[in-house]
Amino acid sequence: MWDPPLEHPLRRMFAGLTEHAFFSHLGVADPPLIDYLSTLLTRFIHNDDLYRLRGSSGQPLTELVEMVIEAERLPTGGRVQRDYYRHIGDFALFWTGVYPEAVTRLRSRTSKDVFVSYTAQGKRGYMLTSRLEEEQHHDAEAELFRRLSVQFEVCAIGLRKVREEWEELRKDPPGTEIIG
Repeated sequence: MWDPPLEHPLRRMFAGLTEHAFFSHLGVADPPLIDYLSTLLTRFIHNDDLYRLRGSSGQPLTELVEMVIEAERLPTGGRVQRDYYRHIGDFALFWTGVYPEAVTRLRSRTSKDVFVSYTAQGKRGYMLTSRLEEEQHHDAEAELFRRLSVQFEVCAIGLRKVREEWEELRKDPPGTEIIG
């Protein structure tokens, strides 16, 4: 998993956009949650991270249903299972929040994902991650994932606002104003 340094330009951009979108539009002032979401956006710039989970054959898992099935096959309670559930939450939140129009395509008739709700699976993935973190006595992490589960829809709306803001930046990048 790519963990960009704090000073990475994309991470700084996403941190600012996420903080602004969540506070200004939703009234959410939750630094750990906002940091998590801005890091998620930065990580998922790379398709290798978006599709980092592997099935038993070694192939990348590209459908949410495949990820859930694989997570259920793993030994109960281990770090690997926790990482799978966390990724399921991240994957579902990313698509639901940033590219909701793509969820329809991801859930095409030829995909197993047609039978599942990205929101329900994302909430479940984060809640199971929270419980596994709790078992490891990582209370702050457990609480963060619990909030991601409970506030999944709010986080998805906030990520849509982040996308709107970065699309505005593309139209009118800072420093391109005409002074006259």
